[in-house]
Amino acid sequence: MIPYKNFSACTSMIVGKNASIDGSIMIARNEDSKSSWPKNYVIHEHQEFDDEQAFSSNDNGFKLTLPKIRFKYSATPEWTEKFGLFEEDGFNEYGVAMSATESTYTNKLALGADPLEEDGIGEEAMITVVLPYVKTAREGVQRLGQIVEYYGTSESNGILFADKNEAWYMETGGGHNWVAQRIPDDAYAVISNQSAIQEINFDDPDNFMWSPKIRDFVAENHLNPNLSGKTFNFRKIFGTADLSDTYYNTPRVWYGLKMFSPELNFEPTSQEMPFINHANRKLSVFDVQDFLSSHYQGTPFDPIGEGSEHDRHLYRPISLAKTQEAHILQIRPNMPTAAAGIQWLAMGVAAQSSFVPFYAGANDTPKAYQNASGSYAPNQAYWTYKLAGVLVDPHYVKFGPKLNDTKAKLRVRFQQAVKQADAAIAGLSNVELGDYLTKVNFDNAQSGLNAYNSLISDLITNSTDLSPINFTQDMNL
Repeated sequence: MIPYKNFSACTSMIVGKNASIDGSIMIARNEDSKSSWPKNYVIHEHQEFDDEQAFSSNDNGFKLTLPKIRFKYSATPEWTEKFGLFEEDGFNEYGVAMSATESTYTNKLALGADPLEEDGIGEEAMITVVLPYVKTAREGVQRLGQIVEYYGTSESNGILFADKNEAWYMETGGGHNWVAQRIPDDAYAVISNQSAIQEINFDDPDNFMWSPKIRDFVAENHLNPNLSGKTFNFRKIFGTADLSDTYYNTPRVWYGLKMFSPELNFEPTSQEMPFINHANRKLSVFDVQDFLSSHYQGTPFDPIGEGSEHDRHLYRPISLAKTQEAHILQIRPNMPTAAAGIQWLAMGVAAQSSFVPFYAGANDTPKAYQNASGSYAPNQAYWTYKLAGVLVDPHYVKFGPKLNDTKAKLRVRFQQAVKQADAAIAGLSNVELGDYLTKVNFDNAQSGLNAYNSLISDLITNSTDLSPINFTQDMNL
């Protein structure tokens, strides 16, 4: 029996190319699951097999036959394969970006008509069986949609896709139905564990996609609550709007709108906030980083702010201790494919970590980002960033400024590194470009680790006098 609702949770953001300051398309997400569950960052090389490959999930037994050709792709899998891969996010060699998944929930009425499939595809498998086999974002939606239709899905999810031309958000509903919406070029969207997509325009296949039988399914099972029955609001038909959404989900969307569309007047608990929005300015990669790192700063609801005890713990924040990694998949215009995509990766909690830029066209990842262990190890990227946060947590007022100063300096350093690398790639062959971008990525990764190890040293040194068994000594003794 599959539980109706659990609390695996993430927060996502999508930015269209005309909504960004430099023409980039960005899809981004915090991967939230467990407070101490390391991630790796790997690159799978292009492979061509003699026979079709068989995929079998360690998570729920889902099985799928895969094509003979697997494109090169990056991913951030779990530290152990015991419970499944959960590769989560990455780029492939054709410049397609994918992030999977934003956990959502289907309401009981829809589940009664189309229950989840216990051995259907789930979050654990989606990157692995989709990203290496598509050449555009639209193809990604179509491939995953066909899998959901035929095999079913074991859970409700939102999935982010992008390429150099467009970004898409796809949602599943029940066991076999799905829809997808192209994010308008001049818009952005923030999503937080609820079905987000609203009205589907079945006369506009350029901007909407859907499972072929979804309209008949909804009509036959009397699922559309609209009084006239003439509109098709996916969120209303398949989604939830209960008390857990009110305190766990909607406040995160509200804070995103507060950051980027402050003229909109919604309460944190509103169930009517729009999926597609327009910002009051052009958005940069730093704006997306700030959103993924946020915890209601400037409001009474900040858990480390100055609100009342009640308000500070009223709503679930965007960045929290259970974040395993946060990523921004940025696709920049007028660049060769290998250099256009940057996978900004923050290991651990985004509010306490730094987003390191990794060019998608690299050939390898740093050793510190591979083969993570389930318990603390000093030479692993996840644990280095995690340790800094653990040391800051008990003394946020004292040590928070040190952490923020490190983060600010790295932002500038990484932005300069990207600018310098962009200027150096002209005229490089494909082989030279891959080798060069690999070196740039390794250098950027090391800069981040060096800065955080220096911060850790400072934090430990300055923590030595903060013990609860300390005592002010009489200078005359």
